[in-house]
Amino acid sequence: MERDHKIRKELELYLHIPFCVRKCNYCDFLSMPAKEEVRRRYVNCLLEEIRQRGEQWGEYQVSTVFFGGGTPSLLAGVQIKELMEAVRSSFSLESDAEVTIECNPGTLDRQKLSFYQTAGINRLSIGLQSAVNRELELLGRIHTYEQFLENYDLARKMGFENINIDLISALPGQKTEDWGYTLKRVLELRPEHISAYSLMVEEGTPFYEIYGQDARCREQGGHPCILPEEETEREMYLMTGQMLAEKGYRRYEISNYARPGRECRHNIGYWRGVSYLGLGLGSSSLMEETRFSNTGSMEEYLGQCPNLGKENVIALGKKQRMEEFMFLGLRMAKGVSREEFRQKFQVELEGIYQTALQKLCREGMLAKTEGRVFLTEKGILVSNYVLSQFLL
Repeated sequence: MERDHKIRKELELYLHIPFCVRKCNYCDFLSMPAKEEVRRRYVNCLLEEIRQRGEQWGEYQVSTVFFGGGTPSLLAGVQIKELMEAVRSSFSLESDAEVTIECNPGTLDRQKLSFYQTAGINRLSIGLQSAVNRELELLGRIHTYEQFLENYDLARKMGFENINIDLISALPGQKTEDWGYTLKRVLELRPEHISAYSLMVEEGTPFYEIYGQDARCREQGGHPCILPEEETEREMYLMTGQMLAEKGYRRYEISNYARPGRECRHNIGYWRGVSYLGLGLGSSSLMEETRFSNTGSMEEYLGQCPNLGKENVIALGKKQRMEEFMFLGLRMAKGVSREEFRQKFQVELEGIYQTALQKLCREGMLAKTEGRVFLTEKGILVSNYVLSQFLL
C-alpha cells in the first residue's frame, strides 16, 4: 500500500533591523538612526508581521534565519529574543537551523550575547571592515580595531563557535600592502567565515559626493586620483584568495570564504533559489515564483501595522527564472548544474544558452566539468560582464 509522502518545502527567513548609530559614509542600505520609541514600535510591528506571515506560510520548514540591517545588535537583547520566540511559534523551525545576527563592534556586550544564546542564535556576523583605525574612521565606522577585538574575544569566551567577519577592500587611498595587513590580522583570529567585498561607491552616499567622479573614471578605463586603480583592485582580490587558501579557507562564492563545513547556509540558499521571506522595512521576498516586497517608508510600515500589505508583486516567468538560475548559480564556485537546469525548466542548458556558453568558454571566462558550468579565475574578475551574457 502506497503512503503519501509530504514534500519538504524549505524556507529562509530574513528579518530586517533598519537602525544604526549613524550611517556609514559608504552605506546605501535601508537604515537610519532612530529614537528608542521608534525602535520599540518597529519591533512590535515586526512581531505582528511574523505572526501574519506564519499564518500564510507556516507549512514551510525554516532552515535559516538571518537578522540583517542596519545594525541588528543595536536592539536590546530581549527584543531579539522576543523576535526569535515569535519565529518559533509562527513557523516550523528546523532543529539544526542556522540563525545569524549581524553585529557591529561598539554595540555588543555580555548581556546581549547571553540573550542571543538563549534565543538560539548560533552564528555571528561581525562588521569589522578594516583592521586599520585610519580606514575605519574614513568609512565612518563607530568602532576601533581594538573595540572589535574586545567584542570578538568576548563572543569566543561565551562559546560562539561560528563567526563571520565582514571586510571591505579597495578603499580610497588603500594600497595592496594595507589590505594585506587587514587580512593578516583577521587570519590570526581564525574565524570560521570571512566575507571580503570590494568597495562600491553608490549614489546617494557621502562617498559618492567625494569619490563618484573617481569611480566613473575607473569604470571608463581611466586612472582614478584617490580610489585604487582597477589593476590594484584585482591584485587585492587575488591576494585575498591566496592568503585565505593558505590558511584553509575555501572560496565558495565570489566574495565569501569559509573553513570546510562553515559556509553560510542562508546565503547558499539565496544562490540556490530557495524560497525566502523578507520581514521588516523594505524587505524582499521570493515565494512560489512570486516576488514581492514591503514598503520602504518607516511611516507607512508603522502606519500599516497590523494590516501589513505587499508591494511590487511580480510573478516570475520562465525566462526570468532561467536568468536568475544562471546569475545566482554562477556566483558559486561550483557553478550551475546542467541536470538541475534540465529538471527545473524541462530543457537542456545548451538549448537556451549555447551561444553564450561557447563564447565565454572560448574567451576563457567559463569552464565545464562533470556536468557543471562555472566561472574561471579570469571570469570571476569580470563577473558582471560574464553574467550579463545570460540575459535573454
